[in-house]
Amino acid sequence: MRRTLLAATCLVGFALCADPPAIREGLWSIHTVSVDNPGDKRIEGTRSLCRNHAYDVRIREQAQNRQKQSCKSFTGTISGNRFTQSSECTIQGSVVASKGVTTFSGDTSTHTETHTTFTPALYGIAESAMTIDQKYLGACPAGMAPGDYMSSDGKVTHVQQH
Repeated sequence: MRRTLLAATCLVGFALCADPPAIREGLWSIHTVSVDNPGDKRIEGTRSLCRNHAYDVRIREQAQNRQKQSCKSFTGTISGNRFTQSSECTIQGSVVASKGVTTFSGDTSTHTETHTTFTPALYGIAESAMTIDQKYLGACPAGMAPGDYMSSDGKVTHVQQH
C-alpha cells in the first residue's frame, strides 16, 4: 500500500499532462528505483505493463479526478521531449510536494526523476527520490490485456475481467 501510494503520487504529474507525446502500444518494462528518508531506504524493482492508448487515457482521467480532490496546486509544461511538473497535494493529512521531469526518447522510452517531500512524514517517510525508466518491449503476450502487469518472475496479474 505505502509503495503504491508513493509511486502514484510521484507519477501523477505525468498522468495529468494534457497532451503527452504519443508512445507505442504494447508491453513496456518499468524499472523503478526509490530512496526514502529518513534511513536512506532503497527500493528497486522491475515489472512489465501491457498498455494501449485507451488505457493511458483512462489512467490520466483517473489521476485528474484524484488531483481535483486532493491537490491545491499543479503545474505541468511540455517543452520538446521533456515534461516538467510540480504539485502540492494533501494525502492522509500530509502535505505532499512533488517536482519531477520526464524525458521522452521517441515513442519507445521515458526517463523520469521525481523528488517528493511529505510534511508531516507519511508512513515514516519525510522525503523520497524516485527514478523510473520505461522501455517499449514489443507486443503484449497472449493472454495479457491493457492494464495487466507482469512481475520480474513472470507472474501476470490481471487488473480487469477479460
